Amino acid sequence: MEVIGKVKLINETQTFGSNGFRKRELVVTTDEQYPQMILIEFVQDKCDLLNNFQVGQDVKVSINLRGREWINPQGEAKYFNSVQGWRIENLQQAAPQNLPPVDQFQPAPDLTENEPDDLPF
Repeated sequence: MEVIGKVKLINETQTFGSNGFRKRELVVTTDEQYPQMILIEFVQDKCDLLNNFQVGQDVKVSINLRGREWINPQGEAKYFNSVQGWRIENLQQAAPQNLPPVDQFQPAPDLTENEPDDLPF
């Protein structure tokens, strides 16, 4: 699944517990009639994917939906969902680099002028 929109917020990486679990949150605002602000979590080594992105950039984020069950002290089941990102792409097109201006290209020669018709059909 994918979420496409504009980066609204990029939080700092948070570290939890003695095992060093890392999480970083990103909020993307979708471009729809009713824009949605989607919170996406990046965990462990995926946290570093957000280092090259800034607020305001148009992005496409590949996500997985995660769900889990928790039994509270009263024995009731509670369910939680999370949106976990695993890839992020910049959608803003960079200007082409090192291309000569269009007027410097030579037109192709007319190949039909002296070309024999040697097709077998």
